[in-house]
Amino acid sequence: MPSRVVPSDSFRANPINHHKFLDLSSVKELPETHAWTSQNNDYPFSGAADGSSETVPIVDLSSGNATELIGHACKTWGVFQVVNHGIPDNLLEEIEAAGSSLFSLPMHQKLRAARAADGVSGYGVARISSFFSKRMWSEGFTIVGSPLENARKIWPDDYNKFCQTIEDYEKEMKKLAGRLMWLMLGSLGITKEEEEVKWADPKGESESGSGSGCAAALQMNSYPACPDPDRAMGLAAHTDSTILTVLHQSNISGLQVLREGGNRWVTVEPHPGALVVHVGDLMHILSNGSYPSVLHRAVVNRTRHRLSVAYLYGPPSGVKISPLSKLVDQFNPPMYRPVTWSEYLGTKAKHFDKALTSVRLCAPRVGFVDTNDHSSVRVG
Repeated sequence: MPSRVVPSDSFRANPINHHKFLDLSSVKELPETHAWTSQNNDYPFSGAADGSSETVPIVDLSSGNATELIGHACKTWGVFQVVNHGIPDNLLEEIEAAGSSLFSLPMHQKLRAARAADGVSGYGVARISSFFSKRMWSEGFTIVGSPLENARKIWPDDYNKFCQTIEDYEKEMKKLAGRLMWLMLGSLGITKEEEEVKWADPKGESESGSGSGCAAALQMNSYPACPDPDRAMGLAAHTDSTILTVLHQSNISGLQVLREGGNRWVTVEPHPGALVVHVGDLMHILSNGSYPSVLHRAVVNRTRHRLSVAYLYGPPSGVKISPLSKLVDQFNPPMYRPVTWSEYLGTKAKHFDKALTSVRLCAPRVGFVDTNDHSSVRVG
């Protein structure tokens, strides 16, 4: 069964203003509309490209201490990569091929499934685009629920293979995301018996570890080769409004994360067979601030096209998410008020990087640095 879908009312209440679509693959010179000035000025860059040995943690899910390793990565980075995750290599190849076949189509064909300004699914620019004066060097395709309707618009007579690949991928991702969520919660001492997290699996936990009550969406992103990558931005810095996000990226680097403590960008180098896992804003709330939701961005390449596929995983839309009681006491009061995913998506659509601040109850405790206060980050 497919995952329940991301709540859409918040998007309809906050429509996005679409720019005129530009066929980025045919552009020979960076337009002024896409020329960013502060890509490399907000924080120093740190990563393999400049000789640094600092890398995002890689966790082997078959390891006996995976829970502890994930907990440490969540607290210190807010992001990690996983190997031995159970997703077949051929399925990762198929989802990448599906994305490539979609984004390589002529613009007029992709626009058959253009996302409405107040819609959720379909082809279009990133929803965060409206918060920036400059446009991003990317295109996206969002799938919420069944891909059938939009796939039929794009390929009236040949949509079955695309749809089957998406459905197979979502089925496996749902299992993995549920498993990862419980590992992340388990490292905080939270068990499946806790009443507060019964929403994660209302019908009983399956052997796969998945939470059947959770909701999800799939976001495919394309970053064409760019004639002036140092002045362009593939996807501006942001956090995810999820519990967690599982990202498959092609073997071209481009994903960068802001190191915990907020002082340098680190490239998440593609690792063979690995998937990237982001802590989302709702996990940050559940952990009462212990797990930072990672600020991340995508930069672009002069000669090579990059593709990524993000599985966005959250709670049922009506469930209120708040700091777990086991993590709250007289010395650690709840930092955030209860909020549903639907409400939080609406808040994020209005306030963007101030969304967490808007639902905060109190300042971080003494000695605790709130790494999710990104109000000073300059990304445009």
